[in-house]
Amino acid sequence: MKRGSFITFEGGEGMGKSTQIRLLAQTLEERGIDVVVTREPGGTPGGEAIRELLLQPPGEGWTIEAEALLFAAARADHVARLIVPALESGRWVLCDRFVDSSRAYQGIAGEMTDDAIKTLHGIGSGGLMPDLTLVLDASDAEVTARLARRDGGVSDAIGGRTAAFHASVNAAFQQIAASDPDRVRLIDGTGSIEEVRARVADSVANLLASRS
Repeated sequence: MKRGSFITFEGGEGMGKSTQIRLLAQTLEERGIDVVVTREPGGTPGGEAIRELLLQPPGEGWTIEAEALLFAAARADHVARLIVPALESGRWVLCDRFVDSSRAYQGIAGEMTDDAIKTLHGIGSGGLMPDLTLVLDASDAEVTARLARRDGGVSDAIGGRTAAFHASVNAAFQQIAASDPDRVRLIDGTGSIEEVRARVADSVANLLASRS
């Protein structure tokens, strides 16, 4: 059986990733493609349990190193129990965040280093990388405005970090996209939902053609 394709959506907070994943899933299903939509951290019972620990941490919260290890553990379970089996069965997997988020949030913005995150990913998830990564991008000012609208002043442990931290995350995603243009597409996340949807569809067209 032909292996399925693995597409991840990345970007800072409030970029509309969940909406665009849902719309792309609809497009693929209309073409007769069997699609799995999942998220990180999460996707499996173990991953969802770790998600709660990460977004609503006990006490004073995690150090950046502990946070990175928890993300890597959730991802290892996700890859082994959901992503790889789905791909091997020929299904396409659309994932809201993957290792590039750890690279941006903990590795670059969190100052753990990109190499450290890649090492954890190699140990926990066998170094699995997506076939295509779509990074939704917007200005720092737009991100701040979207977070205010989305969260109404009540954020989780990661979304509630400083504007300076989120600006570093946005810059990190841009750096990741520039360093791996064959895999990563930087997509303008501003404009209407349908305008962004069209940009996503255009970015996925080559992968669809190669797998047809």
